[in-house]
Order: sequence, then structure tokens, then C-alpha cells
Amino acid sequence: MSSLIAWVGRYGKRFLALGIILGLFFLARLPVLSATEKESMVKRFHFTRFTLPELTGYPSQNLRTVHPSLERHSAWISAVGAAIALNDLDGDGLANDACYVDPRIDQVIVAPVPGTGERYQPFSLEVKQLPYEPRMTAPMGCLPGDINADGAMDLVVYYWGRTPVAFVKQKGHYSEQEIFANGEKWYTNAATFSDLNGDGHLDLIIGNYFPDNAEVLNAQGTGTEVMQDSMTRAFNGGKNRILQGSEDGTFQEVEGVLGENIAKGWTLALGTADLDGDLLPEVYFANDFGPDRLLHNRSQNGKLKLALLEGEKHLTTPNSKVLGRDGFKGMGVDFGDINHDGLLDIYVSNITGEYALEESHFLFTSTGEVEKMQQGIAPYNDQSEELGLSRSGWGWETKFGDFDNDGELEALQATGFRKGKVNRWPELHELALSNDAMVPLPGSWFQLQEGDDLSGYQHNPFFARSASGRYYDLAKELGLDAPFVTRGIATADVDGDGDLDFAIANQWDKSYFYRNDSSSGGEFLGLKLLYHGCPAIGAVVTVKLPNGRQLVAQVDGGNGHSGVRSPELHFGLGKVSKNTALPVQVQWRDTTGLAHQTGLLLSSGWHTVSLEDATKLASR
Repeated sequence: MSSLIAWVGRYGKRFLALGIILGLFFLARLPVLSATEKESMVKRFHFTRFTLPELTGYPSQNLRTVHPSLERHSAWISAVGAAIALNDLDGDGLANDACYVDPRIDQVIVAPVPGTGERYQPFSLEVKQLPYEPRMTAPMGCLPGDINADGAMDLVVYYWGRTPVAFVKQKGHYSEQEIFANGEKWYTNAATFSDLNGDGHLDLIIGNYFPDNAEVLNAQGTGTEVMQDSMTRAFNGGKNRILQGSEDGTFQEVEGVLGENIAKGWTLALGTADLDGDLLPEVYFANDFGPDRLLHNRSQNGKLKLALLEGEKHLTTPNSKVLGRDGFKGMGVDFGDINHDGLLDIYVSNITGEYALEESHFLFTSTGEVEKMQQGIAPYNDQSEELGLSRSGWGWETKFGDFDNDGELEALQATGFRKGKVNRWPELHELALSNDAMVPLPGSWFQLQEGDDLSGYQHNPFFARSASGRYYDLAKELGLDAPFVTRGIATADVDGDGDLDFAIANQWDKSYFYRNDSSSGGEFLGLKLLYHGCPAIGAVVTVKLPNGRQLVAQVDGGNGHSGVRSPELHFGLGKVSKNTALPVQVQWRDTTGLAHQTGLLLSSGWHTVSLEDATKLASR
């Protein structure tokens, strides 16, 4: 007996420690799909890849020329610019046109989506009549929108090195027009349309990155440029702006609405959506090097008013998982109802994966307590880990979409930073651990140039939902796991066949369109909501299924990092019969700002609804 006691005393602590380690291992181990369930899920999807058209005759590059003080980490400065939007630009009734930025030639390209017919030759949108310095300017994104409300789709291009330019479509051609000509150099990485103040006219929200009037791309510049003043609380970026739209299609900046720590974040993505049901969209700023910002819309009588919201911390909630208190690296944002409560949830990209510097991606699901917004509380809890969306890689764009029409949203994500051969993660870790006083100084940054690598060989996840409700990445099984360095993702039913297709914009590489050739999906309901011939951006739709569940969506004005989905609404209906008439509620504001709602009975398929038809309107 004494020998047994001695043996336990000698080895008991070791076995206890081993038991704790094994217990923690099994607690931290991610759930895995059975082979049978994975095979069943994979069969629901099939995509065919096409290369987006490339233009010739332009000088090519895979690294930007930058200010001499930034040359040491020029590959970091060269990390963004690829962008993609899908829309109906030629008026044929299908979102089969693409507007995308190819950083290799610094051109904005308009082209028919591959496989949809050679309706016109691809061409570039170049600034020729307005001031433009090619050696110090680079396009960063393309945002479709009807600027002058004439029913034709115009294109807003935003840049590093100048203010945005509208390419207004007139008689089949595009003419250049300043959006906000103040002579400043903006470094814009995100833009979206939304009627923020509820006056019935679209406003343009601009998310800027480097400080205004910086000389980031001036290779002949003098002095020293400035980087962010913190890795986690940086508020010295370019000024975010709200440009209020008017009836004549012009824009004026609204001053004093955004506080300094909101206006000067290093913004990489923007999102607007009505989260509390008043037809006034909230605004989400996804910020690099600092906390994201969710603003509650409290506008009245056309006067814009936004209030900062922050989530509530619970006993088991890390600070970085509380909405508005996260530390850094907000890079993409999208909205969708994941928990089936009829309210939109918020999906946000950050940096996660093999190495540190990560918080996890976020999936802020609604608690349903929208009344708390009036108290400054964001009624959301992060459930990304429980639902399988917390980890992937160096994330950028996020996009929801129901690609198999089963009534559950899939989640797409763009990943990767810089592809090379020399791993620079150790140096990035050193920078992240340095004093904030050093971070703004370019001389304190590590070398990141041609040949260096930071998360360059990751793949873009394609997350599908299992029977348990958890998401799993099926990219490898679907042949979508090529190691691209991707920035933008756009979705649309390009060929009008009832299933969603998507396109990706890659940095320093070819960009691609993925046609959805799945054959095992359910029925769908597609809505083209128009107001005086223009997409009714901000309109809210609720579809009631026979089982009582409600599907919700809103017409998107350009949410995300650099990918813009088409404005049509697409709902997967699952196994609903083709002839079943479904109750559909539509809510919107007219051009006077008056709120309306109407109820429709619609069966599956595509439907075009003209909201100005007075016989279908009922004031709310």
C-alpha cells in the first residue's frame, strides 16, 4: 500500500497534467464532418471557372512605385487595388457585365462576363478630361449606381491619389464627372451608396485609408510619409466622408456627423443596412489597425444623425469579441440572417490562420433586442467560433449567398496578402510587438518587397452549412482552392437561370468568374426592385415560407471591401413547390423620403417590381 501511495505521489501530478492537456486538446479540437455528410454537401455545388478579359497595350507591374520613405515595405503599400462589380451595364436585363480593377495595369475594365456573349468589346474607364496624375494615382474600386436617376447605370471609380470620379452613361457612352472636386488627394478603399438621412436620395459613403493629401505613390516625393500611429488604436488615417446626394445628382459633404475617432480610422470596408426596422440604414466601418465602428441611424426630417454603438461584454466574452472593442484588421463586411430570427447579422473578415496577430473573423448575430440601440448598445454576440466561421486566413472580402437554393446562406471569403518565397511573418510579429511610437515611422518597418511572402498561398474558403448548423469549408472538394491572393468578391445571377454565380478580383494576377452549374438545388425567388427605372437601393424584403420561416434581404448599394454584388435580390426557397404563391412584403422610401410598404403574392422565378406604380403602394 505504501509503495502504491509513493508511486501516486511520484507520478500522479504528471498524469494529472497529461489529463488536463488531453482534455484541453479535445475541447479545442474542431468538429469534423463525416465522409458521408461531406460527400452529400459537396454534391450540392458545382462551378465552372472562366478568366475575366485582360487588356493589352498597357505597361505591366506587380509592385507599385511608392514614396522613397516607403520603399522598404513597398509590397505592403502594394497590397490593395483589385476590385470587381457585377451589374447590368448594357441594359439587357441581366447582371452579365463586370467592372473590375486590374492593378497589374492600373486600369478599370468594363467587359461582358465570360460565357455571356460578345455583346461589346472590353474597354477601360480612363480619366482624360479631368485632372489626373497616372504616376501618383491608382484606381481602387468600381461602384455601379444611377447617379442622375435616368435609369442608366453609371459607374463611380475611386482611387488612391484623388477624389472619386463618376463615369456617367449618356447615349451609350461614359462621360467624366467630378463627385466632389476639392483638389485633395484621397486614399479610398471602400465606397457604398445608401440613403442615410431618409430623404429619398442616395448618399455616397467614402472609406479612406492613408491620410488625406499624403504622397504615398509619389516616387519623386521628399520628406517622410506617415504610417498608422498604432497597431490597434490608429486614428490618423484619411477622413471618412458622407457625401449627401440631391435631386440633381450632385453631392455635398455632411460635416460634423462622424467623430474624430470614427472619421480618421484606417477604413478598408463599408456596409450599410437597416438593422432595426425603421428604413434608416445603420453604417458599419471595418477598420484596419483599430476598432470597427457600428453607427445607429437616428436621422429625423432629413437631418442626418448617427450614434456610436458598442456591444456588451459578458463573463466569457473576450474583449476582442465585443463589437466595437476589437483591436484591429477589419477588412470585409456583409449582412445576412444566419440565426433565422428575421434580422440581419454581420459577418466581418480579419486576420486568422496559421500565425498570430489574429482575433478571429466575426459573425455578430442579432440578439433581437433592437431597442437597446437607443441606449448605445449593439445587440449582437459573436458566434463565429461556434458556427465554424472564425478561422481561415488573412481575410479580405466576405459575401453571403445561397448558391444551392436550399434556404441557407453560404459564406465566401477572399484571403491572402502577398505571394513570394521568403516568409516575412517573423518580422511582422516584431513590428506588431513594437511600441506605438515607432509604428508611424516608415524606417521602423520591416522589409517587404518583391519575392517576400505573407500568407501568399492560402485559398479562398467556400463555407457551406451542415445539418448541425455549423459551417465547413468545401473549397478543396469543389476545386475552388487555388492559392490566389484575392481582394474582391461579387455575386449575381449572371445568366438569369435562378442560381447565384460569383467573380473574384485577384491582386497581381488574373481575375475569374465562376458560373454556377449546380443541378441539385431547390426553387428560388428573384426580385428586381426598381424605382423610376433605378435599383431601389435600401429597399427591404421579407419572404414568408409555408413552414412559417421568414427570409429577409435588402437591396445592396455596394457593401464590402472591393466587391459589389448586383442589386437584384435572390432567395433560395428549398423544396417549395414551383406554383406556391408566397407572401412577400416590400418596404422602401420614395424620392420625397416617405416610407411605403406593399404586400405581394409571388411564386418562384424572377419578378420585376416597379415601386412607383401607385396602384400597389400603401403609405406606412
